[in-house]
Amino acid sequence: MQAVYIESHGGPDVLTLGERPEPNVEPHQVMIRVRACALNRLDIYTREGDRGLRREFPPPLILGGDCAGDIVEVGEQVRGLSTGDRVLVNPKITCQQCPACLAGQDDLCPRPQFMGSALDGSYAELTAVPAVNVHPIVNEVSYEQAAAVPTTFLPMWNMLQRKIQLKAWETVLVLSASAGVGTAAIEVASKAIGARVIATTSTAEKAEKARELGADEVINYNEEDITERVKALTDGKGVDAVVDHVGADFFSSAFSSLRPGGRYGICGATTGLRTELHLGLLFSRQIQIFGVFMGTKEDMQEITALLNRGTVHPVIHEVFPLAEVAAAHRTMEETNFFGKLLLTP
Repeated sequence: MQAVYIESHGGPDVLTLGERPEPNVEPHQVMIRVRACALNRLDIYTREGDRGLRREFPPPLILGGDCAGDIVEVGEQVRGLSTGDRVLVNPKITCQQCPACLAGQDDLCPRPQFMGSALDGSYAELTAVPAVNVHPIVNEVSYEQAAAVPTTFLPMWNMLQRKIQLKAWETVLVLSASAGVGTAAIEVASKAIGARVIATTSTAEKAEKARELGADEVINYNEEDITERVKALTDGKGVDAVVDHVGADFFSSAFSSLRPGGRYGICGATTGLRTELHLGLLFSRQIQIFGVFMGTKEDMQEITALLNRGTVHPVIHEVFPLAEVAAAHRTMEETNFFGKLLLTP
């Protein structure tokens, strides 16, 4: 089969399109013909060998996690799924045997594996995954929309619905509205929950797109101070919650934007892993901080149901053919996009 793989760490030039063996289907797995797969920061870090993701070669590694397609083969132990089913894939594979998994808290599994990082992924014509990691999608949902969901909407549903428990009468600050996670946060908060959304971004064009998506107010952080603008927009009270997927660069201003008793959720750190936290403000203002890493399989079922009902519509910036994967990676590195970048085999 045709696939994109790496045989060493490096820049986009190490991405190779060529023939790889078709995966074998284990009894608990299904084989999927990939119709679309999404790019994520994890793909970049894995390619570069950054953030603890260096590995030994050989064997080559097929990149890619989030994907959608058609089931073409079903393992003998699988029930409830059939060939021809249209599905999306949750790329976080858990052990299903530890106490956390058995308790339905599989987001806390101590032995997770990610497609495209720990094992071969979805930059390919075919991929084999555990049946518990696939979710049927209706015909009205495109493969591209479905592939754009897992790594963006899953942590946002986990963060806003399960951890922060955002309410319709509350206000949430979403950092970096143009990224895939940022656009997902706006949709979940505004359309699924009905909360007021204040978003941040870097240009007037991106600000307009964020408003069209559902943000009530948008702060251009290149022109305005985030904390001061939030105070003005909330009559000096501050926001009830923060969605942070960018890390160090904006932590201080976002943390200062919270009201007493506010909740801070973080699921990424693309601008840096280390920052300073004023512990006196943390306890005196009774702030809660939640670390979120993807979500549970139940969370994935719930967000897929919202997708199938048309409640959320993932934002897609551009779709590249698999042969142009290097260009897609360069576009992600340049960060001048709004929404998700996808590949189609």
